[in-house]
Amino acid sequence: MATIHGTAAMSHPHRLAVLWRSTIGKKYVAAVTGVIIATWVLLHMLGNLKAIEGPGHGNPAVDRYARFLRTVGSPVIPRDMVLWFIRGVLVIAVLLHITVVTQLWLRNRRAKPAGHTSTRVRSTWAARTMPWTGLLILVFVIFHVLQFTFFAIHPTPLHTGTVYANVYYAFQKWWLVLIYVAAVVLLGFHIWHGLWSGTQTAGIDNPDRNWFWRRLASGVTLVTVIGFALVPTLVWTGALPKPEKCRVEGAYFDRPNGVAGFAGVFATTCHPESR
Repeated sequence: MATIHGTAAMSHPHRLAVLWRSTIGKKYVAAVTGVIIATWVLLHMLGNLKAIEGPGHGNPAVDRYARFLRTVGSPVIPRDMVLWFIRGVLVIAVLLHITVVTQLWLRNRRAKPAGHTSTRVRSTWAARTMPWTGLLILVFVIFHVLQFTFFAIHPTPLHTGTVYANVYYAFQKWWLVLIYVAAVVLLGFHIWHGLWSGTQTAGIDNPDRNWFWRRLASGVTLVTVIGFALVPTLVWTGALPKPEKCRVEGAYFDRPNGVAGFAGVFATTCHPESR
């Protein structure tokens, strides 16, 4: 009896395995991981916009935001743990997204008979170039991480903890601005088609409400592209000021025990730093 049940169990794979192997299952994985990635992209863009607040008298808002990400949950949660957890979830989502999208693309190609000439179907440029924009975005993300996270690529000086200064001096280079702006434009096309096709995969598209999904996809795309392109453009055009170094001067007094005490700040001097 045990053998019969064991054989039956082996002949009936788990429903998750069946779903993973199916085309619709892979489309669901692509949609869910796409939403995770798109959510992180929007949050990352909002964080980057803290740079617009400027050098902040030697304590830029974007630097404070970066410190917050590293110390969130402190002292209960160790430093950087939440940040690395988010990065781990994101890496898993990206790997799953790439895997299922590649499998779907290969499955679609194999389904076409040899010598088959495809009928011309009306589609957008974003839809036709999804594999290639995705590949280019992946290359850019690797470049971006190597530059600003690991400091392995440094056409300009980079220092730990000085996010505003790192960004400011990097985007003095016109070719870096061009790379970043071009990458976010490609990202926009990818997000637009991904959001629109995701509604079809989820089965929530309908002729009566497709106008809403298209406008939502267009709105999210427009906000993302403008938000990411804004900081490089403002830096390169000189709209954002140089980073500042500040010196705080105070008044001191002698305590009865001979130890100097601090009476208070009476002057803060800031000047543009140079690298």
